[in-house]
Amino acid sequence: MHRSSALSSSRTLVAAVALAVTAPLGTLSSGVVPPSAATAPTADAPRAQVPALRVRTVARRLQHPWDVQQAPGGRLLVSERDRARISVVRRGDRRTLADLSRLVWVSGETGLMSLAVDAGSRTVWACHGSARGRNHVQVTRWRADPRWKRLGHRRTVLTGLPSTSGRHGGCRLLLDRDSDALLVGTGDAAVGTNPRDLDSLGGKVLRVHRRTGEPMADNPFADAGTPRRYVWSYGHRNVQGLAQRADGSLWSVEHGSYRDDEVNLLVPGGDYGWNPVPGYDESVPMTDQSLPGVQQEAKWSSGDPTVATSGAAWVSGSQWGALEGTLAVAALKGSEVLFLRFDDQGALVSVTRPGRLQRFGRLRSVTAARNGDLLLTTADGTGDRVLRVSPR
Repeated sequence: MHRSSALSSSRTLVAAVALAVTAPLGTLSSGVVPPSAATAPTADAPRAQVPALRVRTVARRLQHPWDVQQAPGGRLLVSERDRARISVVRRGDRRTLADLSRLVWVSGETGLMSLAVDAGSRTVWACHGSARGRNHVQVTRWRADPRWKRLGHRRTVLTGLPSTSGRHGGCRLLLDRDSDALLVGTGDAAVGTNPRDLDSLGGKVLRVHRRTGEPMADNPFADAGTPRRYVWSYGHRNVQGLAQRADGSLWSVEHGSYRDDEVNLLVPGGDYGWNPVPGYDESVPMTDQSLPGVQQEAKWSSGDPTVATSGAAWVSGSQWGALEGTLAVAALKGSEVLFLRFDDQGALVSVTRPGRLQRFGRLRSVTAARNGDLLLTTADGTGDRVLRVSPR
């Protein structure tokens, strides 16, 4: 592992760009002034190459939809956190695939959260609070019938992810394209010791076999006889997004405290520096370079204040013009989507914040559809929607 870009540089990468215009990070928008334009990267494309965006509503009358994933035959699977319901949406119609209210523990930020779907095997994974035993979060797997009318063959893949009140429950899933791994991003459960305790599964990115739930054999601590054998990276606060770039690299998105939401390039065994002790001291830096060892600096940070970054997906397809190859990141508090461009080494190049996507309230998840469109979920609590975004 090697130390990422210096703290003084990464903490100044607050961008502002108006209405689908890619610009240097020194540009002003919405009254936000970058703290140091001198350290900011420059734009990578003229504004004429940034497409106008079309936004369509594909599902309505949802409540806290946490995730949306594609299934075969034009179907979308949508999870709702508090209703603990997985729905199938097709041609604008919604029907319940599974009511998990007896299985799912709902409290605060925790409930039915992220989904992962393997369309070929009709397998669905969900990360959710567990209503059985003490408060904790787990990953469960099902298989859908051929017509996607019901789920069966339930199996617990991973359990014992820590939770207390439901605060900082995580929990994002990602199927690795290059292996049989399922990645699980977790929250620290608002317990200060969890992120850097390698034998706690809180404040981590975990990597398990998608079918058996066993730790992947090439995990950095795979030979341990303790829970650390599941750990891919640690020192995280509350992982809300996971995304895999075309080059195979893995990236996480996490909530900051009152400052410094982060986008991180994950390295095996990497320490991402969140250590809010003693107690739960949120005044400490998100990446604390005073800790022993090497802490991985964020590739993008919101600075102060946060925008509550959440789900993320890489944008693909030439129809996206200058946005092709960017990382689309949803923001809850910021009520927007940030398109972040990184170079091949992971350094931030530019940020685009389309005004067209600043009209829909809080946004939680971003998923890339097979044709390159982006699927978004709103998160206002009532009257929520699934949106489909495409370049005109």
